[in-house]
Amino acid sequence: MLHEYRKKTPIKAEQFDGSGKQIARYMVRIVAPTSWGGGSYFLLPTKEGDMKLNTGDWIATGIDGEHWAIADDIFRRTYERCD
Repeated sequence: MLHEYRKKTPIKAEQFDGSGKQIARYMVRIVAPTSWGGGSYFLLPTKEGDMKLNTGDWIATGIDGEHWAIADDIFRRTYERCD
């Protein structure tokens, strides 16, 4: 039978603005533009490997200190501020 579940543990999160301070805090790597036309982008190290990160995405921090990226529209539909 299908049941509904809600996450019990709050997370900490902040919106990524591409600043040097956030890049240093989360050890984000900047990937330079490529010769075949790809623009530069950011990579956030996570427990599962590097995750692409865009300016405006949210960086979430879990209960074990792990980080992951969440797109802004998904973050706003899934989480609400509780502090």
